[in-house]
Amino acid sequence: MSLDHYVTLGRSGLRVSPFCLGTMTFGEDLGWGSSVDTSSAILDHYIERGGNFIDTANVYTFGHSEKIIGDHLGRNPAKRNRVVIATKFFGNLFEKDPNGGGAGRKSVVAACEESLRRLQTDYIDLYWMHAWDANTPIEETMRALDDLVRSGKVRYVGFSDTPAWKVAQAQVTAYFRGWVPLVALQIEYSLLERTVEGELIPMARELGLGVTPWSPLRSGVLSGKYTRENAGRQKADRGAWAESSLNEKTYRLIDVLQRVAKEQNSTVARVSLAWVQGRPGVASTILGARTLEQLDNNLGALDVKLTPEQVKALDDESQPTLNFPAAFLQGAPSFMHAGLRVNGVQAPPSNLMPKPGTPWY
Repeated sequence: MSLDHYVTLGRSGLRVSPFCLGTMTFGEDLGWGSSVDTSSAILDHYIERGGNFIDTANVYTFGHSEKIIGDHLGRNPAKRNRVVIATKFFGNLFEKDPNGGGAGRKSVVAACEESLRRLQTDYIDLYWMHAWDANTPIEETMRALDDLVRSGKVRYVGFSDTPAWKVAQAQVTAYFRGWVPLVALQIEYSLLERTVEGELIPMARELGLGVTPWSPLRSGVLSGKYTRENAGRQKADRGAWAESSLNEKTYRLIDVLQRVAKEQNSTVARVSLAWVQGRPGVASTILGARTLEQLDNNLGALDVKLTPEQVKALDDESQPTLNFPAAFLQGAPSFMHAGLRVNGVQAPPSNLMPKPGTPWY
């Protein structure tokens, strides 16, 4: 696979690269991140490699991320039209303005206009709701998004960081009312965050949403930077997210990742990314990079083809505990199929089956 082996996003005709360029690090406004020049170089390098999917948000570096993209691509209409620009609404950039954020119509429309201005474009290819707004009826949000699509200011819409039941409600409502449907779902997904496999991933696959995972390296924990051997030396450099994830269970997973990386003649980061990109339902994984070297290292994951044995080893070591009724439903075929093979799966025998000769009542 390579960066220009495009995939369609969900139940749509939108073609995107298998790795999406995340731009939360564009701009140094928060005291970290990439300079304007470095961000522009990362954009150019990603596009030159065949990448076409760029993800940002109105609140990334207080809007500077969008402006960097707009300043760089807005001057070149041909280059801008070639890429798929995704941005998000929900975050509030206006102090003491109760309608400056969220998913109400007033906020959504205003945020779209502001993003269009910073991005220096007439349209947004994919417009995400950054998170669920529990104070706004989902019908209001979906109708506002439908109006933006009909006006030509937005091409496609998606949800990020929203409960599965609310996404399903929004999607079914859109279909019944003839509004533009969601085509994608952005969620945290990695070897250290697999609880999404309980509800969100199955929901996305059922309702035609392409999954775009964020933080596939868990804030660098799965990058190969942290190991048992350097645990003491690296402690001072850990961020809060990394610190909360580093425990014995994580180190056992990193041990397996190191072994697989050695077998693949690759790196821990590339193996971690290859695992995520290979998961059912995943369309395009979001990569963050503060330097060209980081970008190239991560893009190298496209060259990694994990064997079934390696995938199983990683699956087993990272097995999540899912919410009810996930575990219960795994055993349901035993008393549904009565020990028969259905769709290639052999159901185990059930102690609920009547013994031969037992009358039915």
